[in-house]
Amino acid sequence: MPRLARFCMIHYLVGFGVATLFVGALLLADMSGLRHLVTSTADGPLALAMLWFFNGIVFAGAQVGVALFLRAESDAEGPRGSAPALAAPPVAVLRREGRA
Repeated sequence: MPRLARFCMIHYLVGFGVATLFVGALLLADMSGLRHLVTSTADGPLALAMLWFFNGIVFAGAQVGVALFLRAESDAEGPRGSAPALAAPPVAVLRREGRA
């Protein structure tokens, strides 16, 4: 499997795992009566699946984005993830002689 595909798949799975924990926490805390709504209606499992899936898309996208940003390395010296030193380059100043 190519490295990029493996990288994305691993982080998508991590994102969907976080979504599973998030939806489980929502149900456990019974936020706004969500657990009651899911368990007492016929369409509750569909609503739960949609909640998990769409939260999974959000968390997976965020996970891949964070992983890509943390993976980026610059050619500048310094520790990984640090910004290069911002210093102005030297500028030659010409002085005109003979004018007052």
